[in-house]
Amino acid sequence: MRKIILLFTCLFGISAFSQIKVLKNESVVEIGKDNSVGLYKKEDKFTINYQDLNTANLNTFRSFSFQNLNKDVSGLYELITNGFIDAPSSNIVLELPNDIIELHFEKNFGQPTVQFIQYINKNKKYVGKSQFLNKKQIDKIFGRQNGKSAMYEKPAPANINSTSGSTNGGASNTSKDKKTKK
Repeated sequence: MRKIILLFTCLFGISAFSQIKVLKNESVVEIGKDNSVGLYKKEDKFTINYQDLNTANLNTFRSFSFQNLNKDVSGLYELITNGFIDAPSSNIVLELPNDIIELHFEKNFGQPTVQFIQYINKNKKYVGKSQFLNKKQIDKIFGRQNGKSAMYEKPAPANINSTSGSTNGGASNTSKDKKTKK
């Protein structure tokens, strides 16, 4: 009888002081992804994740997030696609509460492309850069090819594509307040 009580005491002690907790999975929906750049939705918050090409470590992923307050996701898509048609003379600057995002347009092999440049915490010393993206890749990322662009205005489904990990590599997550041109 003493052995059984000792066994239960040991098992109870192990479970009471365990280091691993099971957390509730939060619903994250992938709108679109191409190579190392993706757009994700969690409730009413949209996040763009990208592999930072500005670091020596190729496993560095960064992200920036914003709320879809005034149809900002559609506005960002239109801003980018208009830049493909009529390339601006300088970078388009988007101000977020904690970050500054620049849309850098450039022709690569005669094809218009865009690159996200992120000034992390509005500090010009900490810069993240995505790969250059063409129109077809932007359409794929923003869900224009798979029909998920309709999810911009709808709340995220409860249990589709649930994840419990984070891939932003310590990057900031912010809300989008206003857009300004440089």
